[in-house]
Amino acid sequence: MITVTRLDLTDARCLIAAATARAREIGVPMCIAITDESGQLIAFERMDGGKVTSTTIAIDKAFTAAAARKATHDYGTASQPGAPAYGIASAIGGRLMVVGGGLPVLVKGEVVGGIGVSSGTPAQDQDVAQAGIDAFLKQL
Repeated sequence: MITVTRLDLTDARCLIAAATARAREIGVPMCIAITDESGQLIAFERMDGGKVTSTTIAIDKAFTAAAARKATHDYGTASQPGAPAYGIASAIGGRLMVVGGGLPVLVKGEVVGGIGVSSGTPAQDQDVAQAGIDAFLKQL
C-alpha cells in the first residue's frame, strides 16, 4: 500500500494567488496551472491579458514539473543537441516542456504537485512560479 501526499484545491488556490500577485508586481499577465503529484490539473487561471496560446503551455509546464519531478528549465539545458536528453521535447505527445516556468512543488523533499506559468519570458515565468511556491511553503 502506498500513501500519497498531494496538493488539494485550497493549496492550489494559495499557489495561484501568490503567483498572480507576483505577476502583477512585474506587470505581466500570466497563465498559471497547478497539478497534483502525477501531473493532473487541479486549478488553472488565465489573468486578464494572459496569452491564449499560453494556456496549454502553462498546463504542460506544470504537468512536466510534477510528473517528471524536474524543473522545466533543467530539461531545456539537457535537451540541446549533443546533451543527454536531446529530443525529449517530443516525448509524451509533445507535452514534455523544456522551457522555464514549470517547477515541482516539494514538501519535506517529496513532490506533491507542480506549478506551470506562461505568458512572459522563461525567466519571468520561472520567477512567478517560484513566488507561488515560496508563499505556499511559508503558510505550511
